[in-house]
Amino acid sequence: MAAMEWEKLLDLERLFQSSHQQSARRPAYDQDADRISFSAPFRRLANKTQVHPLYDNDHIHHRLIHSVETASVGRSLGLEVGWWLEEQGLVGKGGQAVVAGLVHAACLAHDIGNPPFGHSGEDAIGAWFAEKFDRGEGLFADRLACFSEEFEAFEGNAQGFRILSGLEMNRRGGMRLTHATLAAFLKYPVTARVRKTLAGRDSGLKKFGVFETEREALETVAAKTGLVAGDDTATWWRRHPLVYLVEAADDICYNILDLEDAFTSGDLSYREAAGLLADVSGVVPQEDRGDTPGEKMAFLRAVAISKAFEDCSAAFSANYDAIMTGRFTAGLVEASAQRENFAEIGRLASERIFTSPRKTELEVMGRNLVHRILDGVLPVLEALAAVDFEAERISGYPRQLQRALGIDLRQARDPYSALHTLADYVSGMTDRYAVKIDRIISG
Repeated sequence: MAAMEWEKLLDLERLFQSSHQQSARRPAYDQDADRISFSAPFRRLANKTQVHPLYDNDHIHHRLIHSVETASVGRSLGLEVGWWLEEQGLVGKGGQAVVAGLVHAACLAHDIGNPPFGHSGEDAIGAWFAEKFDRGEGLFADRLACFSEEFEAFEGNAQGFRILSGLEMNRRGGMRLTHATLAAFLKYPVTARVRKTLAGRDSGLKKFGVFETEREALETVAAKTGLVAGDDTATWWRRHPLVYLVEAADDICYNILDLEDAFTSGDLSYREAAGLLADVSGVVPQEDRGDTPGEKMAFLRAVAISKAFEDCSAAFSANYDAIMTGRFTAGLVEASAQRENFAEIGRLASERIFTSPRKTELEVMGRNLVHRILDGVLPVLEALAAVDFEAERISGYPRQLQRALGIDLRQARDPYSALHTLADYVSGMTDRYAVKIDRIISG
């Protein structure tokens, strides 16, 4: 299997905009980060669940803060790995800054497609679509033509790529980010339908990351950055090397900061949370300085993050050849000296954090709320289908509802795109906005 080449992997040409000229004073990857940061979908992350839905404590993480912190750790990882690549002569002078900038931009965007109520929101959307496709009525009659597998296992990563490469700014290419930033974002460079054919194969792709609507963008990004084709069909690809840094930054932040949040929310005691962070950092806080438990936790969290990204950067260099040929199918945390420590954090999180009574109650509420919104909005798309997808011909209550809820119908041209319009609308909501829309629909 041929190795990928950094000259292509760091391609800074913009998606579907080959004529764009990069500014000598403002690198394209910094422009990418700015485009993401100033976008409405990124701003909405401020009111989307990280772990604890609709929490009133301002010190608990939401998706926006998580994304900013992940981008900070990602930049540090990129600087570490970029420095090593320059030292080894694998990238040219200045390559360190490019690597760090691309990872930073991709990390900012990594959760931009997540629906309200976090992963439970993804599950709720998928379950609703699965039930509708099982009935096979109306817009849901043709599973094959509507790519039902995309909706029945709704995936925030694929929704994120859809936003970045198509929906945002409603033009060909979406935000028109660089090919390298999009490739670094693409955690799973495969469509849902193609992934079904990979069952049982060691592809390293645990999920799908692209809807059929963005297949051309996927193919373009893969070609421009020189990703290794997964097989002779060239319908899926191995990961871009920088994906591993983005993924590691995310893993570090949500594992370590979930512990701090669990302590803040009272789900874990100081002794439990501090003990796990001390294992990661290798440091035990001094007990005689007069610091509060919260201050000690903050110190341990900072040192743990630093130690974890150092170990992950070491794992990148240790597995470099496998990463560059697409044969590396693990994550950097799994391949690092922190493997057991993070596995223990994951076990405790599953047993104590993700099953806390308040979180469980709100997830049940969120699931029912998402289903009510989908049921309530569906008549607008059914009315659109009844008038051959000519939006100006919708009348009566569906027209009222469309106007009241601000549903954008420009992308709906057939049953398949109409279902994506429905998913776009609901997945784009913040937690609190979803509560508001539920109240409007329910009267």
